[in-house]
Amino acid sequence: MTQVVVPVRYPLSDHSRATLEEGARIADERDAALVVLHVNLYQNGHPISRRDLKRAAEEVTGPRKRTRYVVRSGFLVEETILDEVASENADVVVIGRKQVSRWRRMVRRLTDDPDVERFLREKIDAEVVTVG
Repeated sequence: MTQVVVPVRYPLSDHSRATLEEGARIADERDAALVVLHVNLYQNGHPISRRDLKRAAEEVTGPRKRTRYVVRSGFLVEETILDEVASENADVVVIGRKQVSRWRRMVRRLTDDPDVERFLREKIDAEVVTVG
């Protein structure tokens, strides 16, 4: 089954809401499972529960079937997202334009080429959709 992964912030920002809406639209269009992902940063010390994430996401998309709400902990948001996307064998990753600059910084640390979409395609073999 096709998997669409949508990383979001919590509480949901306007950008996260738009990204989530687009991810849900793509999942519906492709008859895919949706994975809504939030990364709790260890250094922030403000963990949220999966229940909190689900409640907030459903305010945007309504209740959905074939949707998982995942909360992961990590030191770096981008690396944690990349790990989750790889472990989910995601077919599509939907990220907000605001996230692209953070991804670009991470990619520059790993390679000389700041092309985030190409890097993600090479590393995770998934379609990358940017929103915003």
